Amino acid sequence: MKSLTIHTLIITLFFFTIPTSFASPPRLEDVFSQCTTDFRPSNPNFPIQDFTYTQQTPSFLTILNNYIRNLRYFNNTTRKPVAIVAAADVTHIQAAITCAKRLSLQLRIRSGGHDYDGLSYSSTVEFVVLDMFNLRSIEFDPKLDTAWVQSGATLGEIYYGVANKSNDLRGFPAGVCPGLGAGGHFSGGGYGNMMRKYGLSVDNIIDAKIVDAKGRVLDRRSMGEDLFWALRGGGAASFCVVLAWKIKLVPVPGKVTVFNVETVGNRGGVDTTQLVVKWQEIADKIDNNLFIRLTLSTSNKTVKASFMGMFLGDSTKLLEIMNTDFPELGLNKTECLEMKWIESVLFWLSIPPGTAPTTVMLNRIPQKQIYLKRKSDYVQKPISRTGLDAIFKVLLENENVTMAWNPYGGRMSEIPSTETAFPHRAGNMFKIQYAANWFVPGEAVANECLSQTNRVFEAMSPYVSKNPREAFLNYRDVDIGRSLNSTYEEGKVYGEKYFKNNFERLVKVKSRVDPDNFFRYEQSIPVLSSH
Repeated sequence: MKSLTIHTLIITLFFFTIPTSFASPPRLEDVFSQCTTDFRPSNPNFPIQDFTYTQQTPSFLTILNNYIRNLRYFNNTTRKPVAIVAAADVTHIQAAITCAKRLSLQLRIRSGGHDYDGLSYSSTVEFVVLDMFNLRSIEFDPKLDTAWVQSGATLGEIYYGVANKSNDLRGFPAGVCPGLGAGGHFSGGGYGNMMRKYGLSVDNIIDAKIVDAKGRVLDRRSMGEDLFWALRGGGAASFCVVLAWKIKLVPVPGKVTVFNVETVGNRGGVDTTQLVVKWQEIADKIDNNLFIRLTLSTSNKTVKASFMGMFLGDSTKLLEIMNTDFPELGLNKTECLEMKWIESVLFWLSIPPGTAPTTVMLNRIPQKQIYLKRKSDYVQKPISRTGLDAIFKVLLENENVTMAWNPYGGRMSEIPSTETAFPHRAGNMFKIQYAANWFVPGEAVANECLSQTNRVFEAMSPYVSKNPREAFLNYRDVDIGRSLNSTYEEGKVYGEKYFKNNFERLVKVKSRVDPDNFFRYEQSIPVLSSH
């Protein structure tokens, strides 16, 4: 009897106890729900049935849609999960793992939902979504040096809490989008506009609480250093469910300075191409307190360059640095805005200063959903003026695509590539994000935008990293490879692009902690047994 799955057992009992030709086997969602309800231990204060949604639940689609950030993966033909478990207690996570395993269902783990290719809420096989949005507590230590952050907390909630608790003297290095969930964002690396000063989110994580494939709750000490290493940049969803991270808070000045200078054609007599040439010379070498993102797009048949920066200091010091290292941009005092670090979060959302309270970063549900595609690249050698002219020509031919160039250097170059699972360190000048957004349904529009993105991506191949052509895990992109049969060979295709030489170590950790490959999805780390 033990070898029977719960599904088989219930169906068997059903046919023995209901002698009618009209009997039909129970639905898989009911079997799953019954399994989780029967699971022990349970918390009577949080009965799991109150946090489980099936397709028969009136609010099912609302719960599913609340954390979908790419409409490409939410339509009438998209396979829906058997159930959503919106965990509010660690026992809910344990039950979801146990029952998904018994019923051979894949488990998709979702924290914030900014998952570009929808892997946390879609699948080609029967699956369950473990939604972490109820697990969002943030607990600060009395000295405000560290905090325990649950996976479902958003960056906006973390930033707002840190700033308020510390009277604006502490921050945390992570992304510029407040809606990102800590669970996935941190485990993929987590970068933002303080990375040249403090590194990535994973470089500032000192402990974690997880639930493994056996349902055990472990911390750094009990999970071991190998698994703790893998969780920091290797994508936790291949290994376990992260319940919470212990983060190390960092000092921020009372005032930071931000700016956003846009140029079309030329600025002060210096053409856009020359400004981009100069940006490449200085962006990864300039003062570590300064981060300048370059965004390239098109406007009225002309390439537009946007230089958006944040400096951890006042405008006087910033202008000294810019006049010395990047005088061609001609940044002037009136373009420099001094504000609290927490206020700069809104500036990076393109919210004009003083037009909204900082509480807007606590909003979890976006006002507008879009269709999108993202891709990534790393650049290790400066692109010549001739190369830039060719790139600009391609952008003008593919006007739906923008590129964001994010500078590395500083602290990023000091941390060894093997320190965490995140490998893209010294030797990288900047990372590129390719972005295409569209706002109407239909295959024609989608295919055109996807084709434009691919054309720009292909045109960039001479200028980016090679063997492998590196990619950033948090800019999830199934075009670079996907696993259909969970084999080592399939996993290596995308694994070496995301993790370079760290891939083999990740495979060894995976094979040890999840030998049955329960935690798997289209781009998960494979196990050695498939080698």
